[in-house]
Amino acid sequence: MKLTLFYQKRLTDLRDTFISLRKGKDSLLVLLDEAELSECVYNSNAIENSTLTLQETERILLEMELSRAISLREAFEAKNLAAVMKYIRDKSQEMMLTKETMLLLHLMLMGNINTKIAGRFRQKDEFVRIGTYIAAHPKYVNGMIEKAIDTCNNDLQMNNFEKIAWFHLEFERIHPFIDGNGRIGRVLLNMQLVKAGFPPIIIRNKEKKYYYDAFREYEDDNKKDLMQKVVYIALIESLHKRIAYLEGAELVELSQFAKIQSISIHVLLNKARRQTIPAFREKGVWKIRNDFQVTSSS
Repeated sequence: MKLTLFYQKRLTDLRDTFISLRKGKDSLLVLLDEAELSECVYNSNAIENSTLTLQETERILLEMELSRAISLREAFEAKNLAAVMKYIRDKSQEMMLTKETMLLLHLMLMGNINTKIAGRFRQKDEFVRIGTYIAAHPKYVNGMIEKAIDTCNNDLQMNNFEKIAWFHLEFERIHPFIDGNGRIGRVLLNMQLVKAGFPPIIIRNKEKKYYYDAFREYEDDNKKDLMQKVVYIALIESLHKRIAYLEGAELVELSQFAKIQSISIHVLLNKARRQTIPAFREKGVWKIRNDFQVTSSS
């Protein structure tokens, strides 16, 4: 999916509505961010093959006991990533896309996990594999990151959204760190979205096939369309959720909405996944505002 004028307008209109509604309601948005923190942490770590469930992630962040033994590393991965996400939530507007920002966030992420690699890029013979290919040679990492940052800050051919999606692709292709690239990449993605006036998004583990396909498309054919689609769909869902809360809409589960409207739940789920209706997920459960009117064009 290319970001055609239709999709650009839809994204801009929803963002403008979000910005207008949020005035004087920052405390509500903070509560929403805090409520979905465990979802954000769980999904980002699960993409990197963490064995923690959403419920276990919640309990770790709440300093509660778990029903099974887990590794100290996985516990710190959850706590550290939560701390990084809180940090960018509070600091995004004043943070800049720089090497120093990346190194600081990585230092926070890897604390108590691997202090030898925390807060620095790969160097010397520190090669890493991404799927079926080897990431950039360590000696080129610094220069490639600088070039990517410059392009993201100064390119006039891509709009803001396109640059954010492209930078995520390029950052992961470079893979500047020995470990933590995916999680830092998604943190930077949200930092850039928030600075551009959007809410943060969740790249969900259940949908990581499309996410990985987007990276393969970029690596094999230098195409950005699929990543733009992945980020676009996640962003529209995040906007729908926050707009519904900011407007004080009555929310119902999509399954209940289907019964009320006498519409097949499978039809509605398909529309929700494509974000042609203002549905969104909370802890994996699809919800929608009760006053939404389904039309043939939805």
